[in-house]
Amino acid sequence: MIEFQTLAGQNVLRDAYGFARRQLRRLVETYPDFYPMYTMQGRWKHSGEAWTHWCDGFLPGMLWIVYAREAEAKAPDARWWREQAIRYSKPLEPRKLDRDVHDLGFIFMSPYYRWYRLTNDPTLKAVLMEAGNTLALRFRERGEYLRSFVSEDSLFIDIMMNVGIIYYAALEREDARLMDIANRHSLTSRRVLVRGDGSTAHEGLFDLETGAFLKQTTHQGYRGDSCWSRGLAWALYGFSTCYGYTRDPRFLQTAQACADFYIERTPADGVPPWDYDAPPESRSQVDTSAAAIAAAGLFRLGGLSPDSAKGLLYDNVARHIVASLCRNLAQPDAEWEGILKAGVYHIHKKLGVNESVMWGEYFLMEALDAALGD
Repeated sequence: MIEFQTLAGQNVLRDAYGFARRQLRRLVETYPDFYPMYTMQGRWKHSGEAWTHWCDGFLPGMLWIVYAREAEAKAPDARWWREQAIRYSKPLEPRKLDRDVHDLGFIFMSPYYRWYRLTNDPTLKAVLMEAGNTLALRFRERGEYLRSFVSEDSLFIDIMMNVGIIYYAALEREDARLMDIANRHSLTSRRVLVRGDGSTAHEGLFDLETGAFLKQTTHQGYRGDSCWSRGLAWALYGFSTCYGYTRDPRFLQTAQACADFYIERTPADGVPPWDYDAPPESRSQVDTSAAAIAAAGLFRLGGLSPDSAKGLLYDNVARHIVASLCRNLAQPDAEWEGILKAGVYHIHKKLGVNESVMWGEYFLMEALDAALGD
């Protein structure tokens, strides 16, 4: 169980942010116009398998986070950060029509939503709404879910992190059809992927003829009935986002159930094993990226919680996790190109295991930004 007696002081958080900022600039200057996914032996540029291109929004998203902070501080290099953020965001625009992935929320909400919030440029809002509409095309009436990139009968818990862009488009367009799709997908995910104890399955499979749910399974977890920690973190964050858009108490209850499972089942430092049910010899492999996602999600859930005591609890746990992650930074290793060590991409494929991964970098930066405040 997580124990959080000591939280990171502002100096520790500022030092971590400064290191992240330097590593991000190093990445941009060393590998211009490259969108990385995970390191190999600490190096971003390599020939390792990508599986799918779902991470391209994280680098420009991080650049927008840094730009916003630097601009607020009136830092002399704020203009450079803005230029780089635009440079890495613009090439993503054609993917607003990409029907091959279920990750359009990752690709567009991370950079374009931040960009739009800073500028109020209506053309950026239009990109977001088009991407939301494209993602909604994955909806299957039989089964009531957004299908994963794997197959028509497949639902991933990861999609809970992406359905927010459909909610966003629905609210901006006042589109009842899009809102219905987002709600039905989220309720199906809640029903078939989130268990009674707040743990989660990675994937659910459906009968294509009847839409009946068949079973829980996994691609990245230990077993179909285990709890893959990154999937749990996706659910914690994703259902918090759904509640933020809808104020539907069912989504709040689900987000809190996932958060409570995380708090009760994660080791004292707040960094989980890659799968909670993996055997002891494998469970020693932690996943700092799951911790970073959970911290960012807990900050979000804490701010949304109508119960002030629960909100404070989630905020404090998030701060404790961030403090732990600050001790996993690559700072002592001058050769390591990432920010956060000990992340996991795909343990079965042996991709990005005990490495830096771009979603870990992004959600660490988001959590640091929340912990530092304005």
